[in-house]
Amino acid sequence: MKKNKLLNPITIGNWHLKSKVVMAPMTRSFADNNTGTVGKDIVTYYRKRAKDGIGLIITEGINPSLRGKGTFGVPGLYTNSQVDAWQKVTEAVHEEGGKIVAQLWHVGRLTHRELTGGFPPQSPSIIKADGLVHRLRKPYETPEEMSKKDIKEVIQEYALAARNAIKAGFDGVEIHGAHGYLIDQFNSEVTNKRTDEYGGDILNRLLFMKEVLNAVINEVGKERTIIRFSEIKDDIPDYKWANPEENIKAYIQVFKEVGIQIIHPSTNNFTKKMTDDMTFHQLVRKYWEGIIIGVGNLNTKIASEAIKEGTIDLAAFGRPLLANPDFINKIKEGQPIKSYQAAIDLKYLH
Repeated sequence: MKKNKLLNPITIGNWHLKSKVVMAPMTRSFADNNTGTVGKDIVTYYRKRAKDGIGLIITEGINPSLRGKGTFGVPGLYTNSQVDAWQKVTEAVHEEGGKIVAQLWHVGRLTHRELTGGFPPQSPSIIKADGLVHRLRKPYETPEEMSKKDIKEVIQEYALAARNAIKAGFDGVEIHGAHGYLIDQFNSEVTNKRTDEYGGDILNRLLFMKEVLNAVINEVGKERTIIRFSEIKDDIPDYKWANPEENIKAYIQVFKEVGIQIIHPSTNNFTKKMTDDMTFHQLVRKYWEGIIIGVGNLNTKIASEAIKEGTIDLAAFGRPLLANPDFINKIKEGQPIKSYQAAIDLKYLH
């Protein structure tokens, strides 16, 4: 049988990955809601995926502060107890020969003071999101516009969380700059109406992301920092970039300026064309020579072909890994991949 490209090991910097499969970040909400600490169930959950042979695990979103929290049961990396709890996870993953990075996730305006310890949501501009807060089922509140002092404080929160990630034994950090959350709120003309250096044209709007990247890089290093970015926004399902190629060029200019090596372009549909003849990841590859993590409802065949043609270097899977803790073994053995069932796979940690 022809070996699937996903099963090949790969070395990226100091990371020696057992396969080219990445566990995509997925909100699980199994942390203690009051303390933001993870328990033994999370340790077992990630250990299973490392033991199976997942090359790189990206955690569920982890808040750099209480104010960054957007739903119940989200873990943090801003207290000593949270760091100690995550250390048990990283030790388990490393015992199985795996690598794991912490995804830092601040939701910005997409929250409610009932989740943030009484603080109103933060955003680049005073623009309220449409819809209901995830699981709380209350309308989003009108956010406070972040002052320059607020911006500096949040950047320092990211830096502290990155420092704590290394203390907890993580191999690196992914910054969640996608899907309409805080960083993406700065990046977008829809949510950023500022008239200072953080607003205006695309490169100005990307300044906050750039400063967060630099702060995290200062803590963990360029080779251990990943950025996730996207066109899609969870709260604005019909949103589209007016000029996708120009936007991608601007993002990549920033990534090159800060010197990172791994990027994670995120989309819901990997094969969907963004322009007349190219997908999102193909457009990114046109301007980026470094490592690309592909994601977007992938199956093993599409992912293997995209690696073979050079569009991506690693392939991230979400739902299939929730339903199949033995995903890698099933690929090796040619066994069918169990289909994802939200009622079961979201409710329980397999």
